Amino acid sequence: MTPVSAAGRGPVWSWNEWDPLEEVVVGRVENSVHPPFARYILGGVPDILYKLMFFVGGRRKWPAALFIEQARRELENLVRVLEEEGVRVRRPDGIDHAASFGSPWWTSRGHTTACPRDCFLVIGDEIIEAPMSWRSRTYERQAYYRLFKEYFDAGARWTSPPRPPLWDGLFDPAYPRPQGGADAPGRFLTNETEVVFDAADFVRCGRDLFVIRSNTTNRSGIAWVRRHLGPGFRVHELVSTSPRPMHIDTTFLPLAPGKALINPHRLDRSRLPPALASWDLLPAPDPVTTARSPMARLALMCSPWVSMNVLMLDEKRVLVERTQGPMIRALREWGFQPIPVPFLHLNSFGGGLHCATLDIRRRGDLRSCT
Repeated sequence: MTPVSAAGRGPVWSWNEWDPLEEVVVGRVENSVHPPFARYILGGVPDILYKLMFFVGGRRKWPAALFIEQARRELENLVRVLEEEGVRVRRPDGIDHAASFGSPWWTSRGHTTACPRDCFLVIGDEIIEAPMSWRSRTYERQAYYRLFKEYFDAGARWTSPPRPPLWDGLFDPAYPRPQGGADAPGRFLTNETEVVFDAADFVRCGRDLFVIRSNTTNRSGIAWVRRHLGPGFRVHELVSTSPRPMHIDTTFLPLAPGKALINPHRLDRSRLPPALASWDLLPAPDPVTTARSPMARLALMCSPWVSMNVLMLDEKRVLVERTQGPMIRALREWGFQPIPVPFLHLNSFGGGLHCATLDIRRRGDLRSCT
């Protein structure tokens, strides 16, 4: 296919995960709260945390000394590092996540604005808002409204799929253990009665996108993205063997043309799509479990494989969490230039370096990568 040139591009322009990064949005943790205790949370957290949330679900504010302030410092440091590397950084507005809201069928409060990658998918000059399945994230997008209106006024496209009603019937009441059985890959919290997806279940490789069916992205959501993008793009589904899959960037993350980091415990190479046949698939080393306070461990809202959650500044430079020594060494051996940054406390808000950022502009053309 003929490449789409960056000549005359607007304020939003990003086709893949590795072209030189020029502008990025970095999330915020101020005014974050515990996500409310609800069944849909169970699709992305271990049982012990789900049970803990039953007791702390009424707590509106995270303990600032343990969580918010340390995570805020990590984000401010990330902003500094990005700017020193020549990247323009934008931030969302602060919003009160403790405020209650609802629909005719349910009520909730918010959670955090730490992870813009979960909420938005940037394809070229278009920002696509994700129709997310967590009720607590329904109004998270409002923190970005003024910023995206600025991009829209300057020529960017801005799209929102039909907003799902998030009725109770979307969520399997027997998940994850039918009749007391063990967790099993292939069983999902969400069914196909509504169109839902998290943007973080997709990664971009030019005209090729890769996605996992997860507890936050159903096949109806994948079909919506496929039809919306049209025949100029190919959306390939990867099968995660995680018993509770949620977000692709702890399973598969492209680093450069024809190179991707894969989770050797969550991807069966015999089931990969033909589009990856010629790729160099780099198995991620096991994550380092660092010494943290018991409270921080209990508050962990993401997989230890967030160690894979790196951010490419270009085809060589890569931001990686500084305690992940095996990952840093592996990236260096593979020919990349790791830039270690502290980012452990952000894990408690559901993500790592890739999750906490949203590429707005990368310098490069639209090409096929398979």
